[in-house]
Amino acid sequence: MSAEIICVGTEMLLGDILNSNAQYIALQLAQLGIPHFYQTVVGDNVDRIKQVIEIASNRAEILIFTGGLGPTPDDLTCETIADFFGSPLIERPEVIEDITKKYKTRNRVMSASNRKQALIPEGAEILPNPTGTAPGIIWQPRPNLTIFTFPGVPSEMHRMWEETAVPYLKSQGWGKQIIYSRMLRFWNVSESAMAEKVSAYLNLPNPTVAPYASKGQVKLRVSAKASSEAEAESLIEPVAKQIQEIAGLDYFGADDDTLASVVGDLLRKSGETLSVAESCTGGTLGGMLTDIAGSSDYFWGGVISYDNSVKAGMLGVNSEDLEKYGAVSSIVAEQMASGVKKQLGTTWGLSITGIAGPGGGTETKPVGLIYVGLAGENGVESFEFRFNPVRGRSLIRHFSACNALDSLRRKLIVGNR
Repeated sequence: MSAEIICVGTEMLLGDILNSNAQYIALQLAQLGIPHFYQTVVGDNVDRIKQVIEIASNRAEILIFTGGLGPTPDDLTCETIADFFGSPLIERPEVIEDITKKYKTRNRVMSASNRKQALIPEGAEILPNPTGTAPGIIWQPRPNLTIFTFPGVPSEMHRMWEETAVPYLKSQGWGKQIIYSRMLRFWNVSESAMAEKVSAYLNLPNPTVAPYASKGQVKLRVSAKASSEAEAESLIEPVAKQIQEIAGLDYFGADDDTLASVVGDLLRKSGETLSVAESCTGGTLGGMLTDIAGSSDYFWGGVISYDNSVKAGMLGVNSEDLEKYGAVSSIVAEQMASGVKKQLGTTWGLSITGIAGPGGGTETKPVGLIYVGLAGENGVESFEFRFNPVRGRSLIRHFSACNALDSLRRKLIVGNR
């Protein structure tokens, strides 16, 4: 038994909107222990929707549609499903009444086109929409096939799923097992290198381990199928612990952890404080830190020293060193970190200087060359990073800030051992 997610809407094919509904439903299905192997996005076209139904209905027992339930001519989902299975559409007076009441509360009159939303395939149950005007359906057009339809508006779909679809699925025997996952997060290691290190775990039957990579971060999703979250956790925990031991300092956290939140926790626990000095990242590092609620406990502020006059005047970087070595150099990164630490009176000073591109690079200092400075109570050091220029300005800035945080994270961990 499996489910298939079918999202209807030309706007998704054109990239006008992000298809967040598929992600939401996929997560919800996992919580119910319902496997799904395919997701489809199809435009507002009768023939193509029918083609999708033909394929999906022969490989899945639950079809979940989102989108195409509105009152306009291009809202085709319900009528196309009914036509495919040879069922007439029946106008349901209770839906007309519900839409009329909702319009009345808004001091508006229901338009004639809204009557279309009351046309439901014969024999289908209404899936109520508490907030919007478009109801969904729960329908079994043939044995061993159940169809759900939801509007494309995420807030409406979420509530309809939680209040009606989940209880229905549980009443049909689903939800006795769940699929629960923990996401392990790593930095400063490639996906291929990480996969090689943990290759012995990638073919486990339960829990399963799957690698992912995104914006410089490597992730391992450890998933278990069990009758409860606690049982799943007991399956995941020993595997996750072994993987963490293999990864060492490359492992930085799990689930919702970020480099910034982990660094923040380490600083808070040790009672230490941080200030930052940024050049090429222009506030990216400070933004990551202040994205974390409660970061004022340990983060005191920063200086965006884009121009050399700010590096020299506010951070005390030696003008002769700026002239001799250039702003993009290890010695300047170190002086920036020491300067902001002194100016703001923090335990740690963290700096970034480099060339984010697309211009400004030279043969000796190419685009993607970054220096991170780290000043603490026991001195100052710097780290050099080189990123591929084809990554683009935005990603180079992102990688620079993440590597700065990771450099501090490793220092905090090693220093507290």
